[in-house]
Amino acid sequence: MFDKTYVLSFSEALHILLERLSEPSPGRIQLLVGPRQIGKTTLLFDLEQRFSPNALYTALDSPEAALPGFWERFWAQAEAMALSKGTIIVLLDEIHVLPGWSEKLKGQWDRIARTKIPMHIIATGSSALALGGSSRESLAGRFEKLTLTHWTPAYLAEAFQFSRERALELFIQKGAYPGAVRYVEDFPRWRAYVRDAIIETAIGRDILSLAPIRKPALLRQVFAVCMSMPAQILSLQKMMGQLQEAGTIETIAHYLALLEEAFLVAAIPKFSLQEIRMRASPPKIVVLSQALLAASLSQGPPEQSLDPVRFGFWVENSCLALAWNAGQKVMYWREESLEVDGVIEGSWGKWAIEVKTGKFTGADLRGLFEFTKRYPEFRPLVLCNKTELENGERFCHALCWQDYLWAGKL
Repeated sequence: MFDKTYVLSFSEALHILLERLSEPSPGRIQLLVGPRQIGKTTLLFDLEQRFSPNALYTALDSPEAALPGFWERFWAQAEAMALSKGTIIVLLDEIHVLPGWSEKLKGQWDRIARTKIPMHIIATGSSALALGGSSRESLAGRFEKLTLTHWTPAYLAEAFQFSRERALELFIQKGAYPGAVRYVEDFPRWRAYVRDAIIETAIGRDILSLAPIRKPALLRQVFAVCMSMPAQILSLQKMMGQLQEAGTIETIAHYLALLEEAFLVAAIPKFSLQEIRMRASPPKIVVLSQALLAASLSQGPPEQSLDPVRFGFWVENSCLALAWNAGQKVMYWREESLEVDGVIEGSWGKWAIEVKTGKFTGADLRGLFEFTKRYPEFRPLVLCNKTELENGERFCHALCWQDYLWAGKL
């Protein structure tokens, strides 16, 4: 799993970057990673405007950047700007597209630091995979990484002036990719945008170009199976039976890890005090944005009144995804017929969570009670409909799931 030391909203990331840019230059490289289409490029444009004319922006995925000698010419221009204008901000968008980017950036930073050129560097990448192992090795001690997370309903409402109810509805049914908001009333166009700008780009370009994929068709099929089973425990052996392309369990597990590094799907483990048992247990699939579900499935988003079971899985998925995106360690628990939807550890504390979108009784919470009996350091919590709050509070702490999603934390 990628390093989630900093998991930030757009405004939080901007605030931290402005603070770090006020420090003496040259400072450490700022690597900004996160899902596609959540505002990383917009953030760079914001910084470019704020620091103009002492800012130099380039997109490494542009046709110009593919020309021979572009990298050397760009840095010559940056150095000339710094020598004539004083401290400048270099903004590198989609840095991972550049072959051997970490070694090349290391060479430039070392020269800048050695000659004390007044320059700050900010680079973005859409996949934590691209900004993972190679950057830790080549750029060790030279960078700080910020992870920009998927948007919450409250942030969606703030940015687009939606009501609380409308933002929550969109979050459950169509996710919160800001670039897709303009198309939400035209579902075919919205779906095409999410598929082309997010899914296809993340799978067809980011992952395929940055990791050795021997079976690209299998990778796409693994993704499709995950979309059909949000918030459900999935045996990898059973998954193999649903795939047309042959592959080993190890290959499927590897592809699940790649989808997680690309901020698309998290295969959360079963809670256990023994690490080996956690790794050996079947994962629970959590799709990290509801938009991916709605765009991938032919039946579209479920209505609670017409399809309560599928709606329940979608709400549970959104609740677990929000915790994962917020940097919490998210697991599940199951022993025979007993199960807990989510086991969470992190800055929120330790929680055992059941998500209920319909009526329930104490018998429906037997797994929650058994788990917290065995592991009393975890607090039991039921996320339920507002009409069921009084019922839930008879047994343990209860919270309306809409209130949880709106707050963005526990």
